[in-house]
Amino acid sequence: MEDRQTQLRKGALELAVLAILSDDERYGAEIVDVLASLPGLDAGAGTVYPVLARLNRAKLVEASWRESPYGPPRKYYRLSRAGDAELDHQTAAWRQVVRAMDRVLGPRVRRDAGPSGEGS
Repeated sequence: MEDRQTQLRKGALELAVLAILSDDERYGAEIVDVLASLPGLDAGAGTVYPVLARLNRAKLVEASWRESPYGPPRKYYRLSRAGDAELDHQTAAWRQVVRAMDRVLGPRVRRDAGPSGEGS
């Protein structure tokens, strides 16, 4: 059975990639690095590249190859107009889910939590 955090992250990964591309174009390894720096969203290349391919097929991102001064050519991704609109829709949906979950969870305190908040 998959780790619970992994299951939650899969649902958020596409939105995170769209958001990362919203400010500037990036090549795949850069996207992986940005995600790796965000606890809870860290995902390896084997997870991120299929997401990028799916977004490209759906015309939510556009890709182009460029020469790199540091080695082989790099594939750069940028948000398309459709991707920008999709980012707006997914962001609104995400925020609605977060608000609903905050209400459902409320100020939940684990009963078995010690003084540090960690479970026994």
